[in-house]
Amino acid sequence: MKNPAGTAALLLGERIRQARVRLGLSQEAIASLAAMHVTNFGKIERGGANPSLLTMMRIAAVLGTDVSTLTQDITAEHLPSDVRVLSAQDYLIAREGNPGSS
Repeated sequence: MKNPAGTAALLLGERIRQARVRLGLSQEAIASLAAMHVTNFGKIERGGANPSLLTMMRIAAVLGTDVSTLTQDITAEHLPSDVRVLSAQDYLIAREGNPGSS
């Protein structure tokens, strides 16, 4: 079964899991400290969910790290294959090539 959250979520989840394991703590302990349900934490750790920024900040704080460390080098390349993102720069270039559209 294809992961709808994509490679980005898998990478994030793996980094969270590694940090948790390094601390020697269970999913239950981290979830409790982050004020979230263990089921939701487990989904994030398995890469099956995309947490909100607030949730990521709580998890990062509990793990003694920051969000930027957990997301380092995760880029648009890691989005699910069915998600197409056009950068603002590409949009502007395309718009310049098509003066009739704005």
